[in-house]
Amino acid sequence: MTETTDRKWWAFAGVSLISFLGCIDLTIVNTAAPQIQADLGASVTDLQLIVNIFIVALSMFMVTMGRLADSHGRRRVLYIGTVVFGLASLGAGLAPTTGWLIAFRFAQGAAGAVLYTSTGAIVQNAFPESQRGRAIGALYGVNGVGLAIGPLLGGVIVSALGWHWVFWINVPLVVLALALCSFSVRESRNEQAGPGVDWTGLVLISLGIPAVVLAFTLGGTWGWSSGRTLGLLGGALLVLVLFHIVERRAADPIINFGLFRHRAFLTAIVSDFALACFYTTVLFLMPLYLHEVHGFGGYATGALLLPCTAVMAALSPFVGRLTDRHGPRKLLCVGFTAFTVSALLLTRLTPGSSLVYVAVALAAMGIGWACILGPATVSALSSVPERQAGLAMGSSWTFHNLGGAIGLAAGIVLYRVQAEDSLAAALADRQAPSGAWVREAVGDPEKAGELIRNHTSLSDGAVTDVFDRMFTQGTQAAMWLVTGTSLAALLIVGLLALAGRRAPGATTAVTEPVADRQVV
Repeated sequence: MTETTDRKWWAFAGVSLISFLGCIDLTIVNTAAPQIQADLGASVTDLQLIVNIFIVALSMFMVTMGRLADSHGRRRVLYIGTVVFGLASLGAGLAPTTGWLIAFRFAQGAAGAVLYTSTGAIVQNAFPESQRGRAIGALYGVNGVGLAIGPLLGGVIVSALGWHWVFWINVPLVVLALALCSFSVRESRNEQAGPGVDWTGLVLISLGIPAVVLAFTLGGTWGWSSGRTLGLLGGALLVLVLFHIVERRAADPIINFGLFRHRAFLTAIVSDFALACFYTTVLFLMPLYLHEVHGFGGYATGALLLPCTAVMAALSPFVGRLTDRHGPRKLLCVGFTAFTVSALLLTRLTPGSSLVYVAVALAAMGIGWACILGPATVSALSSVPERQAGLAMGSSWTFHNLGGAIGLAAGIVLYRVQAEDSLAAALADRQAPSGAWVREAVGDPEKAGELIRNHTSLSDGAVTDVFDRMFTQGTQAAMWLVTGTSLAALLIVGLLALAGRRAPGATTAVTEPVADRQVV
């Protein structure tokens, strides 16, 4: 290997480790929540904020950090963000109260926005164009492993070392990643960036996007018609309208809305939105299904998710090479087809579904995940000049976050509606009493069996049958939602591709012409 070849792969190793840490912290804390509750006396609302404030902060700073990385140097911003992430992780593990823990989780998310946006742009800059699809595919294969393995790793760490180490494990890995990057990552930036920063636009988007995410995250808890939920959504709409007005008049806007007329960019954000909608819903409900219906413990439940994780990790580098050769469009279509197959299989889940059946459905999900994550990133990056790579990454990941928040919220609403109907019908069939407690049982599956037992005279076997029917029918309803989003994404990606074929000589809508590389 030449020195240049060595350096780009050392850079990849350091950057992918940083990106992995940002992704794993999205899901690893969930398994620590019960121990945090017992140790710090956290309420249910506190636990929701500890888990969800991370994604709120991500959404708040994603575009901002991408823009700052483009203008001030991606390596410099990455280093600063990684150090802050490590310090926030240290503080979270030392937090004496839930208030401090929530604050440090917010700081983790804000710094994590750098870990998502700068890493993809740095990898793009480190590799020649002929190898970028492969490199980005491998990077986002690592990211996907981080997202999927989080619950399993969190369970292992909490069981062996305690909840503090869910956060402290980041600190030595941050030091290692920075050491790898120190000699291998070269600086890159947008040399044509304007002289100033559009602070008005930054403030508006940093308020509007997280307000949407927070409303959809906590709307089910607060009530969708509550003043807090409607106030957040109404305020978010007003702020985002103002953002659009400000950006259209800004000399150096945060987001060039001409991007939304570019087929490659539209393909990327649709794919990212639908991808996050799918995996957040499935990874929330399937561990509960395996634990509550099949009775598996934390270690076994995490292991049973490996068909998804392992397939995705194994295929991502191969998908990256195919992206280099054929462009992302075909891979995205394959990915959403696999997602649709997986979702349709999951709509047929029953209490008696075999583990082989579940494994096949999750393996199909892994195929889809591998075929979407990396190619969607390549599509986003291809829609802008290289100098705006951070902006493209920030924008696409913002839609990724929105898809996760909105998709999970909608999936849980469908789950609760169907599960409540199923539980009421099952109780009526057995001439058992129902009441307000039915909604509580649906909203808290871990306590549902106890609630059914306490409010009825059903035998233990009947309680199990009623609960299993309730949970699986609710899960089926949520899986129909992700089936619909996957089919819709497949249709949109296909239509955008057809539009590109019919107008192969069309110019792009961004301010600087971008070569048409047939990526849509």
